[in-house]
Amino acid sequence: MESDLTGLSGARTLLDRTSTVSRLAGALRTRIIEGALRPGAQLPEHAVADLLGVSRNTLREAFRLLAHEGLVVHEPHRGVFVRTLDAADVRDIYTTRRLVECAAVRSENAPPEAVAELRAAVGAAQAAVAGERWNDVGTADLRFHAAIVALAGSWRLDGLMDRVLAELRLAFHVLDDPRRLHEPYVRRNGEIAALVEQGRTADAADALAAYLDDAERELLAGIR
Repeated sequence: MESDLTGLSGARTLLDRTSTVSRLAGALRTRIIEGALRPGAQLPEHAVADLLGVSRNTLREAFRLLAHEGLVVHEPHRGVFVRTLDAADVRDIYTTRRLVECAAVRSENAPPEAVAELRAAVGAAQAAVAGERWNDVGTADLRFHAAIVALAGSWRLDGLMDRVLAELRLAFHVLDDPRRLHEPYVRRNGEIAALVEQGRTADAADALAAYLDDAERELLAGIR
């Protein structure tokens, strides 16, 4: 029997459009992870569409994706804003991080490139500390934790962690002193990376659990 492909009519256009929306949302998410878009920042539809060279319809769909991820909010009659997180958000982020990261760091047969990325992220943070580039230290920290999840070798977990880390970057902004927030964790990241490299994954998981507890407490204190 000959296949009837009439149901796929127009699918190419839809595919191209979906791909564009996904790439656009990914680019905006990356700018949030890098700290370039701060909580409360307004994203005027017309200006953003013109700046990025996309249609306003495509931008609206990208905003909807980011709103679903909890990264932006649409306020009626005002527009789209980068979301400001509260204490409940921080607690939920860290619940997710404990479940995902502490399991991932115990992974056996971790991809060698993920282990190498841990060390590269630590090096990037150390270089940023030397230059007192504290925003870059925060970005390197998020890169480190993405590499921890990559130890599990699951692209689904990697995608989940991208969204979690974007929210985490928004939480970082609650503290006015990024040096105080990030500097102590550069050393701790290095210690965890060394444990992973030595195959001491249970010790790495214990160190990471204590690390996450301390980081959560600090962010919650900043929100209060």
